[in-house]
Formats: sequence, C-alpha cells, structure tokens
Amino acid sequence: MTDTRARWWRVFCLSLAAVSTTVAFVGRALAHSGSLGANAGRGVAVPTWLFLATGGGVVGVSFVLSSLATDREFLRYVHEYRRTVGTTRHDLLVGLGRAVGLLGLVVVLATGFLAGRSEFPVALLADVPADPLRNAAILLVWGGWWAGLAMSSYLVGNSWPVLNPFRTIAGWLPSLDRELPVDGGWLATVGLLTLIWVEVVSPLADAAQLLATAVALYGVVTVLGGVVVGDDYFTEYDPVARVFDAYGRVAPLTVEDGSLKLRSPGAGLQTPWVDSTGDIAFIVALLWGTTYDGLVATAPWAGFARAVVGFGVPPVLLYPLVLAVGFAGFLGVYLLSIRYGRRIADTTLDSAALAARFAPSLLAIAAGYHVAHYLGYFLNLVPALANALANPLSPGQAFVLTIPGWFGLASLTFVIAGHVLAVWVAHGVGYELFPSRIQAVRSQYLLTLVMMFYTMTSLWIVSRPYEAPPFL
Repeated sequence: MTDTRARWWRVFCLSLAAVSTTVAFVGRALAHSGSLGANAGRGVAVPTWLFLATGGGVVGVSFVLSSLATDREFLRYVHEYRRTVGTTRHDLLVGLGRAVGLLGLVVVLATGFLAGRSEFPVALLADVPADPLRNAAILLVWGGWWAGLAMSSYLVGNSWPVLNPFRTIAGWLPSLDRELPVDGGWLATVGLLTLIWVEVVSPLADAAQLLATAVALYGVVTVLGGVVVGDDYFTEYDPVARVFDAYGRVAPLTVEDGSLKLRSPGAGLQTPWVDSTGDIAFIVALLWGTTYDGLVATAPWAGFARAVVGFGVPPVLLYPLVLAVGFAGFLGVYLLSIRYGRRIADTTLDSAALAARFAPSLLAIAAGYHVAHYLGYFLNLVPALANALANPLSPGQAFVLTIPGWFGLASLTFVIAGHVLAVWVAHGVGYELFPSRIQAVRSQYLLTLVMMFYTMTSLWIVSRPYEAPPFL
C-alpha cells in the first residue's frame, strides 16, 4: 500500500501542477478585471477561445492523469475512507436546528409582509424597510439561505433536513402516508425548473412582499405534501430538499451512526443512490439551472433575447422556452455520451444503469459553478445581512463588502476544481463497474468530452460582464 500511495502522490502532484499552471494563466487573463458585483463582471485580456480551451484542457489532462491511478485497492481505500472527527448530541442539535429554522421563517414572513407599510398603530412596525439591502427577508433568503447555506452543504455538509421549517411543521401534523402516482425525480425536476424560472423572471430579489408571498405559498404546498405523503415527500418530491441532499453528497463531512466523520471530497457521489431516469434528470436540471441563471445575466444573452423578440417571439415565452430547451440539450448530451461510451467500453451493462451510476459525478461540476457564481455575492452581502438580522424590524444603515477585482480568479478556480473532482469521481465509478482497466477508461472518453464542454460553458459565463436580463 505504501508504494501505491507514493505513486498516487506523484499523480496528485502532476495534477496540482497542471491546475496551478492553468490558474496562473487565468490570473494573467484577468489582469484587467473589474470588481465583482451582482454577477462577476470581468474582462479577459487574452483571446476568449484560448482562455476557454485552457480550462477545457485542464479537465482533459486531469482525465489522463487520473487514468494513471489503476490500483483498485487504493481507489477503494479513497472511496471508503472515514475518520471520526467528533460526536454529536443528536437530540440537542436537532432541536436547536429546528428552532433556528422556524425562527428564520418567522423573520422572512414578518419582515417581508410588513416591508414598507406605514398603516400599523405600532410605530416599530412602520420602520420595516423595503430596501433590498436592509430588508431581512430578502437578505436572509438570497444571501443567507440560497448562497450561504447552499454553499455550506457541499463544502461542509447538508443541514437543511434539520433546518427546514416546513418539514418541522409537517412532522407535527398527522400523515396520510400516500404515494403520489408520479415519479419523484421527474416531479422534483419540474418543480426545480419552475422555481428557477420564477426566480429569474420575477422581481423576487427586490420585492420583499412578493418574496414573502412566494415563500408562504411554497410552504403551504410543501406542508400539504408532507401531510399527504409523509416524510418521504422531502426525500423524493420536494425539489429544494433534493437540491440540498444532492449538494450534501459532495461534502467531505458526513454524519454516520451519530458521529461526524471526514471522508474524501466527492466520496458520497460514488455510492449508488440514483434509481431512475427522473433522478438523472434532476441532477442535470440542477447543473443547467445554475448555468441558466448566470447565462441570462450576460451581454450576449441580452443581444440574443432582443433579436429573438424582434423576430416576433413574445418575451413571456422566451425565458421558459430557453430554460426547457437548454435543459433538454444538457440532458440529451449527457445521455448520448453514456450511450456511445457503453459501445466504446464494449460492456453488457445497459445504458440506463451506466447513466445512473455516472450522473452523480455531475454534481461536483454543479457545486463548483455554484460557489463560483455565489461566493462573491455572499461575501458582498454579509455586512448587510448581519445588520438586518441584528434588528429585523428596524435595521440601521446598510453596508456591503467591496470585493477586489482579483477575486474573480477564485471564481474560475472553483469552476475548474469542480470539474476536476467530477473527472476523479467518474474514474472511481468506472473502476467499480468494470473488471477491465481498459473498459473503465474507455467508458469515460465521451463523458470527459461532455465535462470539457460544461467546463468551457461555465468559464465563458463566469468571465462575462454582468448585464441585467432584458424584458423583465
């Protein structure tokens, strides 16, 4: 095992050197970057094709280097590695987490519905601001929850099952324990795409009362789902709960048997847990949704949207149409890569089984792009969020953190790191599935090309200056 670890250490050093070279190149490309705003606005001082090809090349090189790790015992050791780093007082932590989640829901609904109103007899309530940078509902949902808590899920671990206030409320109510006559994965996929569309086309990021209404409506649907189906609703059908569960599988920390354990990053993605085409579709929808959210905030999209509307396409149809077509394209490209990868590998395993086993590797890409997309946004809003939570009903003057221009380098590094991790996860899965080393490597040829395509798409979006989406 000592020789194997030494050999892997050399492979790791080569991978690190390749990634470092690319990061250095990207750093020069961002020499004239601007500050990170609503969505990183950066200029690239080298030809765009060269910049994108370099990022895609790192993914390709990481595939070649990971192929050098062929010792199945070592790969199994990395996958199964666990080290206990602490114990948890489960009941106490769960109770505290549920209380925090319920309190957060109360703050969102109160400061959202009361924002900007002046007709209340209690003077304090009249001071609840509608300003997005001072309203606790807006800052807590978008800055604290969707940016901060979501990042913690794949960087640390998934705490949403405990914090989820709707799950807590549903747990207090009697359950009918019925099964819905639809596949949970597909229902969650449709729900996730719908939430992404609503978030993009509506002013939820700026209108506190509208945001509180949306949260309340979503809460009613979710609690009803929990009452009808039971707790399984939150693991099978609830799109938000499934997002956090999927992200949590990327994390290096996990709770097992009441203990907090450290594992290899992405190890949770190698354990079989995808059961249907709907589950695959949900993973692809999560990846595409974050990409779509960034795409519509670029100048090329604005030009494309105006041109399409100029041809007579109603603006109200443009955004959901592109959302659906893009999702279908991402899903189709992935399934085709698996189908033809199966032929190249010359295996008797069917395409559905291979697609289910390799699909979780895409979550590493989604996590890398999510942190690249939202880390600067989260850090920018931390002072305003702290100010709003300190006194939700009457916060003081809002401040935001100014992000230096060089921070754009970190965003691109996260994108590349997520894709490299995805390649490694797929490599481990391949060696679990195939008895032959050649089969394991060949099965990933087209999947790696797809990952390179995803990489270059993500890098292109992250490198584009922010521009407000038109017609919204």
